Amino acid sequence: MTPTFSPAVPLDQPIVRGEQTITQINVRKPGAGELRGLKLTDVLQLDVTALATLLPRISSPTLTTADVNAMDPADLLAVGQEV
Repeated sequence: MTPTFSPAVPLDQPIVRGEQTITQINVRKPGAGELRGLKLTDVLQLDVTALATLLPRISSPTLTTADVNAMDPADLLAVGQEV
């Protein structure tokens, strides 16, 4: 089964990792395994801790927890809404 990604979410504040600059992020629908350790209510309420755990599992390019924690709040909200 091929994963289905959301349309690209453009970032107001790009994420810079060394030489790499991430200007947009795609997220795919999470499977049950990617939701392990998370409460669905926290994900649906866009809880920052839940998103910091989930987004590295389902984002392209793959984000780190540190990337998620450093994101602009508006960007985090936009990406979180695609989950």
